[in-house]
Amino acid sequence: MIRTESLQQLPVHAALPALGEALDERGVAVLSAPPGTGKTTLVPLALAGLVPGCGDGAARRVLVAEPRRMAARAAARRMAWLLGEEPGGAVGFTVRGERRVGPGTRVEVVTTGVLLQRIQRDPELTGVDVVLMDECHERHLDADTAMAFLVDVRATLRPDLRLIAASATSDTAAWSQLLTVLDGTGPAPVVHGGGRGHAVGVVFAAPPPGIRPPHGTRVDPAQLAHVAATVRRALSMRDGDVLCFLPGVGEIGRVAGLLADVDAEVLQLHGRAPAAVQEAVLRGPGRRRRVILATSVAESSLTVPGVRIVVDSGLAREPRMDHARGLGSLTTVRVSEATATQRMGRAGREAPGLVLRCWAGAEDGGRPRFPAPEIAVADLAAFALQAACWGDPDASGLALLDPPPAGALAAARAVLTATGAVDASGRPTERGRAMARIGVHPRLARALLDGAREVGARRAAGIVALLSEEPPREYGDDLAAAWRAARRGNDAYGARWRTEARRLENALQGEGHSGNGVHRLTDDAAAGFVAALAFPERVARARGEGSYLMASGTRAELGDGTQLRGAPWVAVAVADRPVASASARVRLGAVIDEDTARAAAGALLVQGEEVHWSEERRDVVARRVERLGAVELGSGTLAAPDPDLVRAALLDGLRREGLGLLRWTAEAAGLRTRMAFLHRELGGPWPDVSDAALLDGAEDWLGWELGRARRRADLERLDAGKALERLLPWASGDAARLDELAPERIGVPSGSRIRVEYGEGQPVLAVKLQELFGLRETPRVAGGRVPVLVHLLSPAGRPAAVTADLESFWRDGYRAVRAELRGRYPRHPWPEDPAAAVATRRVNPRRG
Repeated sequence: MIRTESLQQLPVHAALPALGEALDERGVAVLSAPPGTGKTTLVPLALAGLVPGCGDGAARRVLVAEPRRMAARAAARRMAWLLGEEPGGAVGFTVRGERRVGPGTRVEVVTTGVLLQRIQRDPELTGVDVVLMDECHERHLDADTAMAFLVDVRATLRPDLRLIAASATSDTAAWSQLLTVLDGTGPAPVVHGGGRGHAVGVVFAAPPPGIRPPHGTRVDPAQLAHVAATVRRALSMRDGDVLCFLPGVGEIGRVAGLLADVDAEVLQLHGRAPAAVQEAVLRGPGRRRRVILATSVAESSLTVPGVRIVVDSGLAREPRMDHARGLGSLTTVRVSEATATQRMGRAGREAPGLVLRCWAGAEDGGRPRFPAPEIAVADLAAFALQAACWGDPDASGLALLDPPPAGALAAARAVLTATGAVDASGRPTERGRAMARIGVHPRLARALLDGAREVGARRAAGIVALLSEEPPREYGDDLAAAWRAARRGNDAYGARWRTEARRLENALQGEGHSGNGVHRLTDDAAAGFVAALAFPERVARARGEGSYLMASGTRAELGDGTQLRGAPWVAVAVADRPVASASARVRLGAVIDEDTARAAAGALLVQGEEVHWSEERRDVVARRVERLGAVELGSGTLAAPDPDLVRAALLDGLRREGLGLLRWTAEAAGLRTRMAFLHRELGGPWPDVSDAALLDGAEDWLGWELGRARRRADLERLDAGKALERLLPWASGDAARLDELAPERIGVPSGSRIRVEYGEGQPVLAVKLQELFGLRETPRVAGGRVPVLVHLLSPAGRPAAVTADLESFWRDGYRAVRAELRGRYPRHPWPEDPAAAVATRRVNPRRG
């Protein structure tokens, strides 16, 4: 019996005429309705013609796409209940590994992943009249991709297909533009769902000072204690069940422990929760009050009966991908405004409610408006394969709100190429199409297809099922041991694992792989082999106690209490890299040997000559090396290395250690300072001979001498001065004027030739005062532009005066110097008029 009263009470009921009109006129619409208004339940039933008096009554087949399996099942059960039925009748659902659909099903709820598979198999969606994409605002990658394909289908194959983007947020303009971007008919109409649900009061429960912000997946225990205290406070404020949002399963478990003594039933709701727990939560309140600790699965599409209070931790988990290392991880972030609004709406679905936010009111305005779209932060390998199979390898023609980042898409293409899923142009191979049909990440599809030949279809399917959903932490970090635990376990994870393993085995058989297979490997070896096939760049060799080097070049560390310690090789199946850490942390792996590593990661195996400058030896090292990616397997001395490689290594060493590696005689150093002076004063054509310039151009000015060098000792024998002469401006003829413009020595009146010191400033001529008698003008260099700085020395060679103007010194300064020194040096001449005296480098003869 149809529960007409319940249907008519849903606020979205009032919006059905406008929605029907929009679909009749345009075929597309954006439906914006707050949580709890019935957009997920009443709208599909009305569009299918299953509710008398709602819509035009025409019988249609409606597909409803939900981002999560739990939401898909719950939505189908709710709609079936409203019709007085069980799922599988007029309303059914299909999620990975479970299908409840009958011949009379008119509304089918599917996950977005299932929808993608269906569109790839049948782009026209034969027999489907309407597709409702629910919770578009959550921006899951599968949902964005499915929407892009549907927009394409409407523009090219099925203009009659009705398409609705349903969102619980007010961000409707972008979706309105997107739905018609390929057919050019203008923005799609926006229909607002009637009503706003029940009023919800907001209370800010600021945490105590000193709580550290989240770091990676770590949440300060003091923050969780505050959340638990806020739940206790919520229980005392009003009646009804409490729904508390936390970022992950670990935090849910810890808060549950802190609430063990409350007078309420504490339930844990997340994607891995047993089906019985999920059903108990959705069934409604019992005799005792309930505290439901939930991840983001409870944010949308689900009505949790009896909830009147929401406690929002303010935290959520988002994926992050380190494309350079091929490592994905989750990070804890502050929830966006849209997510906080979604969570708040859970409290007002059935009656007026209350939300307690575990942050200060002053922080409310600093939150991002929307969560980060998954396409901007996640691994794009599966998306890239979907796009390639759709016929758009670079995704440039897809109707996406946000384009995929170029770097992330390039990394994804590299994975697909390495697994044989796409060819050099990015087009899918037959193997790639088979991988896409299997419905797991391309890496896992590769491991399933190739692993089945070696270990058998059943065992390959079982191992890949473990890798597709990480087993519970209590299973340990040894993949083989976790496999055994899943096979004998009766827990919720074991049940899901068995379902997925059967599905994958059937998929293998559908692709022509026998279920018998080969069984020459033990279970432990099979687990390692399949894991290595999935993640070849993560095969890792031990580099110390608990430390490994992966083929990707990233170090990996085992955790405490690991079952993998001591293994010479491991295949790392699950790893993440903590924030600010250079090493990955192994979450799940398998023991392998070198032969397995070579077989699974053969594409990374390289042999060749390796010639480089060794920082440790401070010399050229030439070896013949065999590597598996960054992991060295073996090496030997290279007797006759490639001269070009040696030359490059020597240049690298020179740049690392500096010009001091060369032999700099006094003459060579002097030549360099003279050239530097002329470059500074005259510019071109005199070259820059600074360290940076000489190192940058070392290959040119060191010339053939460098070509003959083979090791550091050869560099140390190389005459830098001779090589430096190559930089003199010979072509312009200016090189011939070097001694004229920057003379090495200057002749003085005494007949001596005194060395000029060229440094950073003015050139210096240090000469005994008596040798300059009779010289009225200061010597000049650089073609007369620059006077030298004359350091006048006493007869003992000590500084007596400094001047750049000799004429002025003889006139004004000499008298004081003469008075001070002639008594000390009586045998040296001290004439009254030095400018007219005869210069000498000798002393006066002794008198009888």
